[in-house]
Amino acid sequence: MLLNNYQSEDFFDEMFMDDGKSVRPHYQRVAERLQLLDQAEHRRKQTAVDLAFMRSGVTFTVYNDDQGTERIFPFDLVPRVIPDTEWQRIEKGLIQRITALNLFLHDIYHEQKILKDRVIPPHYILGAKHFRREFMGFNVPKDIYVHICGTDLIRDRQGNYLVLEDNLRCPSGASYMLENRAALKRAFPDLYRSARVQPVDNYSAELRKVLQYVSPPSLGGAQPNVVLMTPGVFNSAYFEHSFLARQMGIPIVEGRDLVVRDARVYMRTTSGLVPVDVIYRRIDDDFLDPTVFRSDSLLGVPGLVHAYRSGNVSLANSIGTGVADDKVVYYFVPKIIKYYLGQDPILPNVDTYLASEPEDRVFILENLEKLVVKSANEAGGYGMLMGPWASKEEIETFREQVRANPRNFIAQHPISLSRHPTWCNTDLGGGFEGRHVDLRPYILYGEKITVTPGGLTRVALRKGSLVVNSSQGGGSKDTWVLHGDS
Repeated sequence: MLLNNYQSEDFFDEMFMDDGKSVRPHYQRVAERLQLLDQAEHRRKQTAVDLAFMRSGVTFTVYNDDQGTERIFPFDLVPRVIPDTEWQRIEKGLIQRITALNLFLHDIYHEQKILKDRVIPPHYILGAKHFRREFMGFNVPKDIYVHICGTDLIRDRQGNYLVLEDNLRCPSGASYMLENRAALKRAFPDLYRSARVQPVDNYSAELRKVLQYVSPPSLGGAQPNVVLMTPGVFNSAYFEHSFLARQMGIPIVEGRDLVVRDARVYMRTTSGLVPVDVIYRRIDDDFLDPTVFRSDSLLGVPGLVHAYRSGNVSLANSIGTGVADDKVVYYFVPKIIKYYLGQDPILPNVDTYLASEPEDRVFILENLEKLVVKSANEAGGYGMLMGPWASKEEIETFREQVRANPRNFIAQHPISLSRHPTWCNTDLGGGFEGRHVDLRPYILYGEKITVTPGGLTRVALRKGSLVVNSSQGGGSKDTWVLHGDS
């Protein structure tokens, strides 16, 4: 029996109760099915999934690696299961959070009341890397700044859900959520049907509705022409870009495929120029338009910002949203929720220290070997110090960086992320071991706010590691949210 030797150890385990033996009620069906598997059948199913991923090109890119850049996205067959009661609280917390962040973005690009009321010291916003002064006073379509959000959640040792960070610029991973679900349906069709899992398959259709909803008002109800803009085939997330464009039935374009004429954006086609109304852009602000942002960008479209400001094209997500997922601004999100909504956060933050605050900075510098230190605007697991596991050289390097630019760093105590049974190859053939996981649900903000019931569960495949990013050796699982009566 594959689970017989599993050890939950001193962590919150998603499948097993604190005694390490009793299975949580919402995992009963999964545990029963796994107990019927032997190593040979598990290996056969895993091989079938890996081959399917290879044929479909379900890959990601790792830069600066001598083993090659293109990899099949590692996928573990055991699903993460969330009962409906837990999910309802997660959903409410995520809706609360994106609502407050959207109000915050509108405020800081208009009246800046939250700064005038000194809820957030102004220098944190006005000096933020992704604050776009060019868009002060600009009204975005439908007043929606964040159309697609991926918020990273973790669970602490007591099983409490905490927000680790918000991804409000170009959040990635939704394609893996969809491919993981398709893979699990094929691997365990009977289990999937009997478990009464809420579907995620309509994510692409809902995303397209959001993009159409924020089309320019000048269309007068006509069907908008939507495109997905990618940096190109060498981008680490290109599989996702092409996958989502195909799923939505919209063209995928690069900057060179678009041209601006008289403040209108057009797509070059073999039949001539075709107007573009909405751009789902997977390119950071800096590279969108070389006439406004980085002049050396070859990825963007000259004149795109002028067309956007003229109200002739809509962008998702809006320019300037990056200021709200700055890790320093993350520190203030509980205050942002209280200020705009008059509510306490349903999903709390991880306790965080700001290196720019003198007392916090002293504490951080004296305790680097005990803390996780993060750069304010890095992603993918880069620009981060895992103090308890870092070398003396790494600690000293970060010490100098923090001293030189304290605004760019935050610190947190390491959280013992929850663990989940995960198949690990060993000298004896393989078996289930606990691996740390997080959860990235996807929130769409259009005519209404919807949270896809599930998301991407990311797994730190290296033993003992807390870093779940695929670029740092992580993998993923399918995430099952059960119907309320399951």
